[in-house]
Amino acid sequence: MNKADKSVIYWLLTGCFLLFLMVTVGGITRLTNSGLSMTDWHLVTDTFPPMTEAKWNVAFEEYKKFPEYQKINIHNDFQLSDYKFIYFWEWFHRFIGRIIGLVFLAPFVYFLIKKKLDRATVKKCFVLLFMGAFQGFLGWFMVRSGLIDNPDVSHFRLSLHLTFAFITFAYTLWVALDLIYPHRNPPQVGLQKIARYALVILLIQIIYGGFVAGLNAGLIHNHWPLMSDGQFIHDSVFIEQPNLLLNLTEGKSGVQFVHRTLAYLVVFMIGFLFVKSKRSMLLQDQKRGINALIFLVLVQFALGVFTLLLAVPLWLGLAHQINAFFLLATMTFTLHRLSK
Repeated sequence: MNKADKSVIYWLLTGCFLLFLMVTVGGITRLTNSGLSMTDWHLVTDTFPPMTEAKWNVAFEEYKKFPEYQKINIHNDFQLSDYKFIYFWEWFHRFIGRIIGLVFLAPFVYFLIKKKLDRATVKKCFVLLFMGAFQGFLGWFMVRSGLIDNPDVSHFRLSLHLTFAFITFAYTLWVALDLIYPHRNPPQVGLQKIARYALVILLIQIIYGGFVAGLNAGLIHNHWPLMSDGQFIHDSVFIEQPNLLLNLTEGKSGVQFVHRTLAYLVVFMIGFLFVKSKRSMLLQDQKRGINALIFLVLVQFALGVFTLLLAVPLWLGLAHQINAFFLLATMTFTLHRLSK
């Protein structure tokens, strides 16, 4: 690591931490059904929650105009105190997004003025700027889908919002790693290829994790290793929707089946990488990355099984999402070290 790059590296790693925090709060927001509590979005006026009881009542009355209240919460003796609870998590989620914007932009301008960024890093930072702005748009795009007729957001949009947050985090970490490890070693081509495939499969698994969350598909077939009724593939996987593609992308049973089956493939690919690495002469950081990967993927698999068996308690669903973040971070680090 070059001394001159230290402040830039700390800045990028701070961004990684804030993205992790935002995804974690986003998970709580989803698991507490808080995502549709704020029915509009303003860059400045929504920075802080309502400060008086009168303003809370105005916000609550506005919320009552939308499908979530009219079709679900109106029947649940939903009071202002309940609204304040769900409002807090959605507000906090958006607030962290604003903080990320400030934490990225202000130091970026400073580093540009002080010429602390080389040309390659400047280009990467502009990509990050676009990714952050697009992530904000995806958040609005997702919430919008639950404010028209359906009292729930589109699972496609939710998954897109979630997966892009993971990708933004991974790319931010990659840019930081480029500065932390400026000296390049010959790549481990064979292991690098396996790690790339493993990363692609992991991202598809994250996409399907978003589908499961968006469809509440973890609340059915709460058995393992069989789905239920002694079946590895339950009959409902093929009959919920008109065709196989829709069953595997829009049917609750089909989406859960893909997610639980991909879990085996993720474990296999990382296990294969681990076994193959034992036959290679690796640097210490490469070994550490692969060892951490095999540990985290086994923890993630276990968390997934217990989350399913216990029908998605909030704390366990959140732990499963947080560990997925750690797994992606470790995969990014390992692929970087195998590549560069």
